[in-house]
Amino acid sequence: MSDPTDTAGSVVAPRRKGLTRRGRHRLSRGAQYTLFVAAVVALAASADWGRLRNQFAQMDIARQMFPDVITLALKNTVLYTLSGFAVGLVLGMVIALMRLSSVGPYRWVAGIYIEIFRGLPALLIFIFVGVAVPLAFPGMEIVGGTYGKVALALGLVSAAYMAETIRAGIQAVPKGQMEAARSLGFSPARAMVSIIIPQAFRIILPPLTNELVLLFKDSSLVLFLGVTLEERELSKFGRDLASQTANSTPILVAGLCYLLVTIPLGFLVRRMEAKAQEAVK
Repeated sequence: MSDPTDTAGSVVAPRRKGLTRRGRHRLSRGAQYTLFVAAVVALAASADWGRLRNQFAQMDIARQMFPDVITLALKNTVLYTLSGFAVGLVLGMVIALMRLSSVGPYRWVAGIYIEIFRGLPALLIFIFVGVAVPLAFPGMEIVGGTYGKVALALGLVSAAYMAETIRAGIQAVPKGQMEAARSLGFSPARAMVSIIIPQAFRIILPPLTNELVLLFKDSSLVLFLGVTLEERELSKFGRDLASQTANSTPILVAGLCYLLVTIPLGFLVRRMEAKAQEAVK
């Protein structure tokens, strides 16, 4: 037998036989995938697909929803979302600038607004706009009727989040940009509007698009304002038909209509985030 020592007389440790770290990692990942697939198959096998199809996939009921689900419900949902986003963006910009102001009362007011409206559920804001505002100001009508109320409610909700996003974007712009603008003769206000804010919006475009997706879903709370048949959005439209037909197919169709908008927006957000990371590199 050969002596397990090298020429210098030191003992050579026997070579271990087994999986490498990469091999163990692949084995663990394969086991996880197998477990996941097995769980999905078991769940699918245990479901009563016949009852689900009868309750959620009645094609004759789904056909009755068209074209109103698109031309009325989806259209109203998009209008509510865009109007609320516009109000929230303008109000959020004002609050963000107040938060960054050197004037103490401006910062305090902006901070209080953000903490209150970021902490309250959106449902309470809708009830506040629909009930408290008419009681506080008798005879006053919000411009635009239901559309104006929804824009105000969604705008109040989103402005608190947008203000913090915009503030972070402004602070992310290098300070040298403001110094360079001032050296060229720009006033602080003009430098902020012409130089800083455009650069900040390129940074915060992905999170603002995410906020648009959230507002699209929050528009379902419009039912608490009381709407007519012509002012219904997707959720209200689906619930009304589900009650009339005693079937949940309209709810499923309404959900699919939401996905028609939110999935492309989500893809757009990921593309913008990827481009932003490439620009940083």
